[in-house]
Amino acid sequence: MDDGQIIELYHRRDEQAIAESERKYGRICRCIAQNILSIKEDAEECVNDTWYAAWKRMPPDKPQILGAFFGRITRNLSISRWRAYHAKKRYNGMEIMLSELDECIPDQDDVEKAVSRNELAQLLDGWLEALPQEDRTLFIRRYWYGYAVNVLAEESGVTPGRMAQRMMRLRKKLKAFLELEGVCL
Repeated sequence: MDDGQIIELYHRRDEQAIAESERKYGRICRCIAQNILSIKEDAEECVNDTWYAAWKRMPPDKPQILGAFFGRITRNLSISRWRAYHAKKRYNGMEIMLSELDECIPDQDDVEKAVSRNELAQLLDGWLEALPQEDRTLFIRRYWYGYAVNVLAEESGVTPGRMAQRMMRLRKKLKAFLELEGVCL
């Protein structure tokens, strides 16, 4: 079933929409949640919460890219859950990934003062598009999907230390690019 048909099921309030969403996008949503949370049961709950959130948002929402819509919901739910449990010291893998970006992505309040969210998103999109395909893929897999550095290193056939250096160089390039564009860091 294509995305338009799935969206139409949501708009008609047909429960088959959830089953079709699960069939088509469940695997990638679980991957996102699992990479962020590290606990299978919590990841599964976030995926289930994704379908519920989508049910509540469609209608009126009519996403243009359904996979990205579900991925964003899953990622946001997973990060929220991670933050809630982080206060209880339940998770530690996500902290490393988020802290890596602190040096090149400004604080939310500063971003809103310096540029609008859309402008920042456009800047990031442009920066990612200018990267070589392999670097862009690594950056997105690390900072959107939450893959661990050692997993990326193993898949790329390099040592974790070498992969960490590569990711650090990418973050420095992003920071320099944003500064050049006038984003206050």
